[in-house]
Amino acid sequence: MKSSILTRFLFVLLLLPLVAFVSCDDDVPEAEDEEEIITDVKLIFTSGSTVIEATAQDPDGEGPEDLVVSDAITLMADTEYVLTLELENAIEGESIAEEVEKESGEHMFFFSFSDELFANPTGDGNVDNRADSVLYNDQDGNGQPLGLSTTWTTGSAAQGSFRIILKHQPDIKTATSTVTDGSSDLDLTWQVNIQ
Repeated sequence: MKSSILTRFLFVLLLLPLVAFVSCDDDVPEAEDEEEIITDVKLIFTSGSTVIEATAQDPDGEGPEDLVVSDAITLMADTEYVLTLELENAIEGESIAEEVEKESGEHMFFFSFSDELFANPTGDGNVDNRADSVLYNDQDGNGQPLGLSTTWTTGSAAQGSFRIILKHQPDIKTATSTVTDGSSDLDLTWQVNIQ
């Protein structure tokens, strides 16, 4: 009888750690960096006193609709422009551009364009090859490009496309990270007319 009670006691003692282990909550999800909610995008090309704007909007935020480009970009031939990007989350009333700037070590804009559009930078952008030239005016704390401000010099009259991709690259943005690294917060293409 004593051995039966002792056996039960030992069994219960051995079972308690297993019950405690199983009851631990291992299903707590890890914190993750969420993609930015962007409802409004504005491209502002400035040359002296000339300001040219192009926009895209997504009025339902995280809903089923995507950002929609509202108009083509028309630029003057043989002209240097500074491009400034404004990004907004109108639903929350916040500037995503400010957030991207604060988290510059986790974000980078990549650009792709028809190769006849710009005299500087030449080529077709750095979407297909990170080493291709884009004239970034801003950097993160590690000296890596950001892209909220860039410089573009148009060539002669032409038509083509201009694509902007904002990549979210937490803990992976380096001098060699590419458009395939991280997740995309933004991927839009405008038609461009150089006149």
